[in-house]
Amino acid sequence: MGLFTINCFVMKEKRLVIDYVEYDSLAEMPERERGLMECAMESANKAYAPYSKFHVGAAVLLADGTMVQGSNQENIAYPSGLCAERTALFSASAQYPGQAVVALAVVGHFEGEYTEASPCGACRQVMAEYEMRYGNKLTIFCYLKGGRIRRIEGVESLLPFGFNADL
Repeated sequence: MGLFTINCFVMKEKRLVIDYVEYDSLAEMPERERGLMECAMESANKAYAPYSKFHVGAAVLLADGTMVQGSNQENIAYPSGLCAERTALFSASAQYPGQAVVALAVVGHFEGEYTEASPCGACRQVMAEYEMRYGNKLTIFCYLKGGRIRRIEGVESLLPFGFNADL
């Protein structure tokens, strides 16, 4: 008889915990952060969304205090449009090269009523690239139903297994 080799694999269960802050309203937020959210809200009104009717606005805060807006831009040849978050990030990078992005706010409304909005996977990966590029964590603000706002420190909380320079 031959010898048998038995391979034992041990599964390791891990847990992922995400810390965040939630404000009950814009009024609870510090002035600068509230201003960034209001800038994103204003930007949502500039969205081009004739197909989905979901208007998304984003605003990025640069290290020097400059705020840059972006809104979703749809196209009949889906997916040729672009999300508000990437519109704002790319616009900031083009207009203010070398200026670090420190925060991003995102707001959405459907038929005039504000609703929950959160960056998609592609936007999260682009946000991660900006963190790597400038060596700082972004603060992300997402509008929630009922007027609440979620504050998240670092893209890793939104995209825990994203691509990075170590890959």
